[in-house]
Amino acid sequence: MVEKKGIIPKGIMRPFANYSHGMRIDGVTSHLLISGQLGINQDGIIPESVEEQAEYCFANIAAILRDGGMDKQDVVKITTFVTKRKYLKPYMKIRDEWIMNLAVPPTSTLYIVSGFARPEFKIEIEALAMK
Repeated sequence: MVEKKGIIPKGIMRPFANYSHGMRIDGVTSHLLISGQLGINQDGIIPESVEEQAEYCFANIAAILRDGGMDKQDVVKITTFVTKRKYLKPYMKIRDEWIMNLAVPPTSTLYIVSGFARPEFKIEIEALAMK
């Protein structure tokens, strides 16, 4: 039997619509699917720089992992979307710092997209963790 639990942690901005920030799926193994996280904090502040937005994205992912009973060691896939090619290197610097001490780095895919629901967003990161 598979059990699913939606994850909406306190301490990060609530979802903008009817979805969970994460979902833990328990069966033989546990999966935690993390919705795309934007560069926004709990107070609705969106920093100007892509680096700061990426830091908020990873902080939100860490909160979802924690509430889902996992940590970044359990992340197996990161998918990132940025709005401009010039954001690739700054994002990868922040990502590499976040995964620096992991025994096995996760898989990673990076897309350049035309935009997000609000123009001030420059980056969105989703993740998949397994345990």
